[in-house]
Amino acid sequence: MADLHDEPRTLPEVGELDDEAQAASFGPWAPLTAEEATEATEATGAGETAREAGRPAQEPGSTPLERARALLAAHPVADGYSALPSALRQLPWYDLQHGESAVDTDVPRLRRGNVGALLWSLHLPEGLTADRAVGATLEQLDLARSVIAAHPEGLRLARSAGQIIDAHHCGRVAVVLGPATAAALDDSLGVLRVLRSLGVRVLTLSGTSWAGGDAGLTRFGEEVVREMNRIGVLADLSGAGDLTVGRVLTLSRTPVLCTRSAARALRPHPANLSDELLAGLGAAKGLCLVPLTAEQTGPGLRDVADHLDHVRAIAGPDCVGLSGTYDSGVAHPQGLADASGYPHLIAELLRRGWPETDIALLTWGNVQRVLRTADFVARAAQDRGEPPTARITELDG
Repeated sequence: MADLHDEPRTLPEVGELDDEAQAASFGPWAPLTAEEATEATEATGAGETAREAGRPAQEPGSTPLERARALLAAHPVADGYSALPSALRQLPWYDLQHGESAVDTDVPRLRRGNVGALLWSLHLPEGLTADRAVGATLEQLDLARSVIAAHPEGLRLARSAGQIIDAHHCGRVAVVLGPATAAALDDSLGVLRVLRSLGVRVLTLSGTSWAGGDAGLTRFGEEVVREMNRIGVLADLSGAGDLTVGRVLTLSRTPVLCTRSAARALRPHPANLSDELLAGLGAAKGLCLVPLTAEQTGPGLRDVADHLDHVRAIAGPDCVGLSGTYDSGVAHPQGLADASGYPHLIAELLRRGWPETDIALLTWGNVQRVLRTADFVARAAQDRGEPPTARITELDG
Protein backbone atom coordinates (compact mmCIF):
# COMPACT_ATOMS: atom_id res chain seq x y z
CA MET A 1 0.00 0.00 0.00
CA ALA A 2 2.99 2.28 0.50
CA ASP A 3 3.38 2.58 -3.27
CA LEU A 4 0.01 4.38 -3.53
CA HIS A 5 1.49 7.31 -1.65
CA ASP A 6 4.60 7.60 -3.81
CA GLU A 7 4.64 10.26 -6.47
CA PRO A 8 6.06 8.83 -9.71
CA ARG A 9 8.66 10.83 -11.55
CA THR A 10 9.18 10.18 -15.25
CA LEU A 11 12.84 9.85 -16.21
CA PRO A 12 13.85 12.04 -19.17
CA GLU A 13 15.41 10.29 -22.11
CA VAL A 14 19.16 10.55 -22.49
CA GLY A 15 19.99 13.92 -23.99
CA GLU A 16 16.80 15.60 -22.75
CA LEU A 17 18.16 16.85 -19.43
CA ASP A 18 16.96 20.44 -19.13
CA ASP A 19 16.92 23.28 -16.63
CA GLU A 20 13.82 21.89 -14.95
CA ALA A 21 15.53 18.54 -14.38
CA GLN A 22 18.64 20.31 -13.12
CA ALA A 23 16.51 22.08 -10.51
CA ALA A 24 14.63 18.94 -9.46
CA SER A 25 14.54 18.05 -5.80
CA PHE A 26 17.21 15.65 -4.66
CA GLY A 27 14.83 13.79 -2.35
CA PRO A 28 15.83 12.54 1.11
CA TRP A 29 19.57 13.05 0.78
CA ALA A 30 21.65 13.30 3.93
CA PRO A 31 23.18 16.60 5.14
CA LEU A 32 26.38 17.81 3.48
CA THR A 33 29.59 16.06 4.43
CA ALA A 34 32.61 18.12 5.49
CA GLU A 35 34.06 17.83 1.98
CA GLU A 36 30.81 18.99 0.38
CA ALA A 37 30.51 21.91 2.80
CA THR A 38 34.07 22.98 1.99
CA GLU A 39 33.35 22.89 -1.73
CA ALA A 40 30.18 24.94 -1.27
CA THR A 41 32.04 27.48 0.89
CA GLU A 42 34.78 27.81 -1.72
CA ALA A 43 32.16 28.36 -4.41
CA THR A 44 30.50 31.08 -2.32
CA GLY A 45 33.83 32.76 -1.74
CA ALA A 46 34.59 32.68 -5.45
CA GLY A 47 31.23 34.33 -6.14
CA GLU A 48 31.93 37.15 -3.70
CA THR A 49 35.37 37.72 -5.23
CA ALA A 50 33.82 37.86 -8.68
CA ARG A 51 31.27 40.44 -7.58
CA GLU A 52 34.00 42.57 -6.02
CA ALA A 53 35.95 42.45 -9.29
CA GLY A 54 32.89 43.46 -11.29
CA ARG A 55 32.49 40.01 -12.87
CA PRO A 56 29.23 37.99 -12.74
CA ALA A 57 29.08 35.52 -9.86
CA GLN A 58 28.39 31.82 -10.45
CA GLU A 59 24.72 30.92 -10.56
CA PRO A 60 23.44 28.66 -7.77
CA GLY A 61 23.84 24.98 -8.61
CA SER A 62 26.78 25.54 -10.95
CA THR A 63 29.54 23.85 -8.92
CA PRO A 64 30.55 20.42 -10.28
CA LEU A 65 29.22 18.58 -7.23
CA GLU A 66 25.86 20.35 -7.37
CA ARG A 67 25.63 19.73 -11.11
CA ALA A 68 26.48 16.07 -10.48
CA ARG A 69 23.70 15.69 -7.90
CA ALA A 70 21.18 17.36 -10.19
CA LEU A 71 22.18 15.13 -13.08
CA LEU A 72 22.02 11.99 -10.94
CA ALA A 73 18.57 12.95 -9.68
CA ALA A 74 17.34 12.40 -13.24
CA HIS A 75 19.78 9.66 -14.29
CA PRO A 76 20.76 7.69 -11.17
CA VAL A 77 23.53 5.12 -11.00
CA ALA A 78 22.84 1.57 -12.13
CA ASP A 79 25.61 -0.17 -10.20
CA GLY A 80 26.86 -3.20 -12.10
CA TYR A 81 28.15 -5.31 -9.20
CA SER A 82 27.23 -5.50 -5.51
CA ALA A 83 28.27 -8.37 -3.24
CA LEU A 84 25.91 -7.30 -0.46
CA PRO A 85 24.06 -10.66 -0.13
CA SER A 86 27.31 -12.50 0.68
CA ALA A 87 28.33 -9.83 3.19
CA LEU A 88 24.96 -10.00 4.95
CA ARG A 89 25.23 -13.77 5.28
CA GLN A 90 28.02 -13.21 7.81
CA LEU A 91 25.94 -10.93 10.06
CA PRO A 92 23.60 -12.14 12.82
CA TRP A 93 21.42 -9.02 12.45
CA TYR A 94 21.28 -5.99 10.18
CA ASP A 95 19.09 -3.02 9.27
CA LEU A 96 19.67 -1.68 5.77
CA GLN A 97 16.73 0.73 5.91
CA HIS A 98 18.11 2.95 8.66
CA GLY A 99 21.81 2.26 8.17
CA GLU A 100 24.23 -0.61 8.70
CA SER A 101 27.86 0.18 9.54
CA ALA A 102 29.01 -3.43 9.12
CA VAL A 103 28.65 -3.24 5.31
CA ASP A 104 29.46 -0.77 2.54
CA THR A 105 25.88 -0.54 1.33
CA ASP A 106 22.62 0.47 2.98
CA VAL A 107 19.56 2.43 1.89
CA PRO A 108 20.67 5.83 3.30
CA ARG A 109 24.03 5.60 1.52
CA LEU A 110 22.39 4.42 -1.68
CA ARG A 111 20.20 7.52 -1.57
CA ARG A 112 23.15 9.82 -0.86
CA GLY A 113 24.97 8.21 -3.77
CA ASN A 114 21.94 8.55 -6.07
CA VAL A 115 21.94 4.81 -6.80
CA GLY A 116 18.80 3.69 -8.62
CA ALA A 117 19.64 0.06 -9.40
CA LEU A 118 22.00 -2.67 -8.23
CA LEU A 119 23.13 -5.90 -9.83
CA TRP A 120 23.44 -8.27 -6.86
CA SER A 121 26.20 -10.84 -7.19
CA LEU A 122 25.27 -14.46 -6.57
CA HIS A 123 28.88 -15.62 -6.93
CA LEU A 124 29.87 -18.59 -4.82
CA PRO A 125 32.49 -18.62 -2.03
CA GLU A 126 35.98 -19.70 -3.07
CA GLY A 127 36.78 -23.32 -2.34
CA LEU A 128 33.21 -24.53 -2.75
CA THR A 129 33.10 -27.94 -4.39
CA ALA A 130 31.38 -28.29 -7.76
CA ASP A 131 28.70 -30.62 -6.43
CA ARG A 132 27.50 -27.85 -4.09
CA ALA A 133 27.29 -25.13 -6.76
CA VAL A 134 23.59 -25.48 -7.61
CA GLY A 135 22.42 -25.70 -4.01
CA ALA A 136 24.64 -22.83 -2.87
CA THR A 137 23.36 -20.59 -5.67
CA LEU A 138 19.76 -21.36 -4.71
CA GLU A 139 20.63 -20.44 -1.12
CA GLN A 140 22.07 -17.14 -2.36
CA LEU A 141 18.86 -16.49 -4.27
CA ASP A 142 16.77 -17.26 -1.19
CA LEU A 143 18.85 -14.86 0.91
CA ALA A 144 18.62 -12.07 -1.70
CA ARG A 145 14.84 -12.41 -1.88
CA SER A 146 14.58 -12.39 1.92
CA VAL A 147 16.66 -9.20 2.18
CA ILE A 148 14.50 -7.44 -0.41
CA ALA A 149 11.30 -8.58 1.30
CA ALA A 150 12.58 -7.29 4.65
CA HIS A 151 13.24 -3.79 3.24
CA PRO A 152 10.19 -2.99 1.08
CA GLU A 153 10.47 0.77 1.59
CA GLY A 154 13.97 0.85 0.14
CA LEU A 155 14.49 -2.13 -2.20
CA ARG A 156 12.47 -3.80 -4.93
CA LEU A 157 13.22 -6.87 -7.06
CA ALA A 158 13.36 -6.09 -10.80
CA ARG A 159 13.29 -8.75 -13.50
CA SER A 160 13.38 -6.41 -16.51
CA ALA A 161 14.42 -2.95 -17.66
CA GLY A 162 10.81 -1.79 -17.34
CA GLN A 163 10.60 -2.96 -13.74
CA ILE A 164 13.78 -1.03 -12.93
CA ILE A 165 12.05 2.14 -14.15
CA ASP A 166 8.93 1.29 -12.14
CA ALA A 167 10.98 0.78 -8.97
CA HIS A 168 12.69 4.13 -9.42
CA HIS A 169 9.36 5.89 -9.97
CA CYS A 170 8.20 4.49 -6.62
CA GLY A 171 11.30 5.71 -4.82
CA ARG A 172 12.87 2.26 -4.46
CA VAL A 173 16.30 0.96 -5.43
CA ALA A 174 15.82 -1.75 -8.06
CA VAL A 175 17.66 -5.02 -7.42
CA VAL A 176 18.60 -7.19 -10.41
CA LEU A 177 19.71 -10.73 -9.53
CA GLY A 178 23.08 -11.63 -10.98
CA PRO A 179 25.77 -12.18 -11.97
CA ALA A 180 25.64 -15.81 -10.89
CA THR A 181 28.45 -18.31 -11.35
CA ALA A 182 28.24 -20.48 -14.47
CA ALA A 183 29.30 -23.49 -12.39
CA ALA A 184 25.81 -23.29 -10.90
CA LEU A 185 24.42 -24.68 -14.17
CA ASP A 186 25.99 -28.07 -13.45
CA ASP A 187 26.45 -28.31 -17.25
CA SER A 188 22.68 -28.33 -17.72
CA LEU A 189 20.60 -26.03 -19.92
CA GLY A 190 17.58 -27.00 -17.84
CA VAL A 191 19.17 -25.56 -14.71
CA LEU A 192 19.91 -22.38 -16.67
CA ARG A 193 16.21 -22.02 -17.51
CA VAL A 194 15.18 -22.63 -13.89
CA LEU A 195 17.59 -19.95 -12.66
CA ARG A 196 16.12 -17.54 -15.20
CA SER A 197 12.61 -18.31 -13.96
CA LEU A 198 13.80 -17.39 -10.45
CA GLY A 199 14.94 -13.99 -11.67
CA VAL A 200 18.63 -14.42 -12.56
CA ARG A 201 19.55 -12.01 -15.37
CA VAL A 202 23.38 -12.24 -15.60
CA LEU A 203 25.71 -15.26 -15.72
CA THR A 204 29.52 -15.12 -15.38
CA LEU A 205 31.02 -17.56 -17.89
CA SER A 206 34.56 -17.87 -16.51
CA GLY A 207 35.58 -20.79 -14.33
CA THR A 208 33.94 -23.60 -16.33
CA SER A 209 35.36 -26.32 -18.56
CA TRP A 210 33.28 -25.08 -21.49
CA ALA A 211 34.16 -21.37 -21.25
CA GLY A 212 37.28 -21.02 -19.11
CA GLY A 213 39.89 -23.09 -20.88
CA ASP A 214 42.75 -21.96 -23.11
CA ALA A 215 40.80 -23.09 -26.18
CA GLY A 216 38.00 -20.61 -25.52
CA LEU A 217 34.33 -21.48 -25.87
CA THR A 218 33.53 -25.16 -26.59
CA ARG A 219 30.55 -26.44 -28.60
CA PHE A 220 28.52 -26.84 -25.40
CA GLY A 221 29.58 -23.35 -24.37
CA GLU A 222 28.22 -22.01 -27.65
CA GLU A 223 24.92 -23.77 -26.95
CA VAL A 224 24.80 -22.15 -23.50
CA VAL A 225 25.30 -18.68 -25.01
CA ARG A 226 22.54 -19.28 -27.59
CA GLU A 227 20.14 -20.41 -24.87
CA MET A 228 21.04 -17.40 -22.72
CA ASN A 229 20.12 -15.19 -25.68
CA ARG A 230 16.83 -17.06 -26.11
CA ILE A 231 15.69 -16.63 -22.50
CA GLY A 232 17.15 -13.19 -21.78
CA VAL A 233 20.18 -13.93 -19.59
CA LEU A 234 23.17 -11.66 -20.17
CA ALA A 235 26.71 -13.03 -20.43
CA ASP A 236 29.31 -11.59 -18.05
CA LEU A 237 32.81 -11.98 -19.51
CA SER A 238 34.90 -10.51 -16.69
CA GLY A 239 37.73 -12.90 -15.92
CA ALA A 240 37.25 -14.88 -19.14
CA GLY A 241 40.18 -15.54 -21.51
CA ASP A 242 40.66 -13.40 -24.57
CA LEU A 243 39.61 -16.25 -26.90
CA THR A 244 36.38 -16.78 -24.97
CA VAL A 245 35.62 -13.06 -24.99
CA GLY A 246 36.21 -12.82 -28.73
CA ARG A 247 34.06 -15.85 -29.54
CA VAL A 248 31.14 -14.74 -27.33
CA LEU A 249 31.24 -11.27 -28.89
CA THR A 250 30.91 -12.89 -32.31
CA LEU A 251 28.23 -15.40 -31.32
CA SER A 252 25.90 -13.49 -29.02
CA ARG A 253 22.88 -11.75 -30.51
CA THR A 254 22.48 -9.63 -27.37
CA PRO A 255 25.07 -7.28 -25.86
CA VAL A 256 27.45 -8.77 -23.31
CA LEU A 257 28.70 -7.34 -20.01
CA CYS A 258 32.07 -7.18 -18.35
CA THR A 259 30.85 -6.50 -14.83
CA ARG A 260 34.31 -5.89 -13.30
CA SER A 261 36.75 -4.84 -16.01
CA ALA A 262 38.82 -1.69 -16.43
CA ALA A 263 41.53 -0.71 -18.97
CA ARG A 264 44.54 -3.02 -19.12
CA ALA A 265 46.53 -0.27 -20.84
CA LEU A 266 46.36 1.76 -17.61
CA ARG A 267 46.63 -1.07 -15.09
CA PRO A 268 47.71 -4.62 -16.09
CA HIS A 269 45.20 -6.60 -14.05
CA PRO A 270 44.07 -10.03 -15.41
CA ALA A 271 40.39 -9.00 -15.37
CA ASN A 272 41.04 -5.73 -17.20
CA LEU A 273 40.56 -5.54 -20.97
CA SER A 274 43.09 -4.76 -23.66
CA ASP A 275 42.38 -1.93 -26.08
CA GLU A 276 41.69 -4.54 -28.78
CA LEU A 277 39.02 -6.22 -26.66
CA LEU A 278 37.56 -2.87 -25.63
CA ALA A 279 37.25 -1.91 -29.29
CA GLY A 280 35.56 -5.24 -30.02
CA LEU A 281 33.22 -4.76 -27.09
CA GLY A 282 32.31 -1.33 -28.41
CA ALA A 283 31.69 -2.65 -31.92
CA ALA A 284 29.35 -5.30 -30.45
CA LYS A 285 27.55 -2.66 -28.33
CA GLY A 286 28.53 -4.48 -25.16
CA LEU A 287 29.15 -2.82 -21.82
CA CYS A 288 32.34 -2.47 -19.78
CA LEU A 289 31.46 -1.77 -16.14
CA VAL A 290 34.55 -0.20 -14.58
CA PRO A 291 35.07 -1.43 -10.99
CA LEU A 292 35.74 0.96 -8.12
CA THR A 293 38.59 -1.13 -6.73
CA ALA A 294 42.10 0.07 -5.92
CA GLU A 295 43.59 -3.14 -7.32
CA GLN A 296 42.06 -2.75 -10.78
CA THR A 297 41.81 1.01 -11.23
CA GLY A 298 44.19 2.64 -8.75
CA PRO A 299 44.23 4.20 -5.28
CA GLY A 300 42.25 7.38 -5.94
CA LEU A 301 39.03 8.70 -7.42
CA ARG A 302 40.93 10.35 -10.27
CA ASP A 303 42.45 6.99 -11.20
CA VAL A 304 38.92 5.62 -11.69
CA ALA A 305 38.09 8.67 -13.82
CA ASP A 306 41.20 7.94 -15.93
CA HIS A 307 39.89 4.43 -16.67
CA LEU A 308 36.45 5.79 -17.52
CA ASP A 309 38.08 8.29 -19.90
CA HIS A 310 40.08 5.52 -21.56
CA VAL A 311 37.21 3.05 -21.96
CA ARG A 312 34.97 5.81 -23.32
CA ALA A 313 37.64 6.82 -25.83
CA ILE A 314 38.26 3.25 -27.07
CA ALA A 315 34.83 1.57 -26.81
CA GLY A 316 32.64 4.66 -27.06
CA PRO A 317 30.25 6.42 -24.65
CA ASP A 318 27.58 3.77 -25.29
CA CYS A 319 29.77 1.04 -23.84
CA VAL A 320 30.98 2.25 -20.43
CA GLY A 321 29.32 1.91 -17.03
CA LEU A 322 30.02 1.73 -13.30
CA SER A 323 30.60 -1.23 -11.01
CA GLY A 324 30.88 -0.40 -7.32
CA THR A 325 32.01 -3.92 -6.27
CA TYR A 326 31.05 -2.90 -2.75
CA ASP A 327 30.93 -5.51 0.03
CA SER A 328 33.18 -7.83 -1.98
CA GLY A 329 36.10 -7.57 0.45
CA VAL A 330 38.35 -5.47 -1.81
CA ALA A 331 39.95 -2.08 -1.10
CA HIS A 332 38.30 0.91 -2.77
CA PRO A 333 39.89 4.11 -4.09
CA GLN A 334 40.10 7.07 -1.74
CA GLY A 335 36.90 9.09 -1.96
CA LEU A 336 34.84 6.07 -3.04
CA ALA A 337 34.80 4.03 0.16
CA ASP A 338 31.09 3.18 -0.01
CA ALA A 339 27.98 3.58 -2.14
CA SER A 340 27.52 7.26 -1.20
CA GLY A 341 30.55 8.45 -3.18
CA TYR A 342 29.17 8.44 -6.73
CA PRO A 343 28.34 12.19 -6.91
CA HIS A 344 32.01 13.01 -6.31
CA LEU A 345 33.07 10.75 -9.18
CA ILE A 346 30.52 12.34 -11.51
CA ALA A 347 31.69 15.79 -10.42
CA GLU A 348 35.24 14.82 -11.45
CA LEU A 349 33.99 13.75 -14.88
CA LEU A 350 32.17 17.07 -15.28
CA ARG A 351 35.42 18.88 -14.45
CA ARG A 352 37.06 16.86 -17.22
CA GLY A 353 34.51 18.05 -19.74
CA TRP A 354 32.27 15.03 -20.08
CA PRO A 355 28.96 16.04 -21.74
CA GLU A 356 25.92 15.45 -19.57
CA THR A 357 24.49 13.16 -22.25
CA ASP A 358 27.54 10.85 -21.94
CA ILE A 359 27.27 10.85 -18.14
CA ALA A 360 23.57 9.95 -18.39
CA LEU A 361 24.58 6.96 -20.53
CA LEU A 362 27.35 6.01 -18.09
CA THR A 363 25.15 6.03 -15.01
CA TRP A 364 21.79 4.78 -16.28
CA GLY A 365 21.21 4.66 -20.01
CA ASN A 366 23.72 1.98 -21.01
CA VAL A 367 22.53 -0.60 -18.48
CA GLN A 368 18.95 0.08 -19.52
CA ARG A 369 19.84 -0.39 -23.19
CA VAL A 370 21.55 -3.73 -22.61
CA LEU A 371 18.69 -5.13 -20.53
CA ARG A 372 16.05 -3.87 -22.97
CA THR A 373 17.88 -5.46 -25.89
CA ALA A 374 18.07 -8.79 -24.05
CA ASP A 375 14.34 -8.57 -23.26
CA PHE A 376 13.51 -7.83 -26.90
CA VAL A 377 15.62 -10.67 -28.31
CA ALA A 378 14.12 -13.13 -25.80
CA ARG A 379 10.54 -12.12 -26.66
CA ALA A 380 11.27 -12.51 -30.36
CA ALA A 381 12.66 -16.02 -29.79
CA GLN A 382 9.83 -17.35 -27.63
CA ASP A 383 7.96 -19.05 -30.46
CA ARG A 384 10.96 -20.62 -32.16
CA GLY A 385 10.50 -24.28 -31.32
CA GLU A 386 11.25 -26.30 -28.22
CA PRO A 387 14.03 -25.42 -25.75
CA PRO A 388 17.32 -27.25 -26.51
CA THR A 389 18.25 -30.22 -24.30
CA ALA A 390 21.82 -30.88 -25.46
CA ARG A 391 24.21 -32.20 -22.81
CA ILE A 392 27.88 -31.43 -22.47
CA THR A 393 28.81 -35.06 -23.05
CA GLU A 394 26.98 -35.03 -26.39
CA LEU A 395 28.77 -31.93 -27.70
CA ASP A 396 32.18 -31.88 -26.02
CA GLY A 397 32.74 -35.61 -25.70
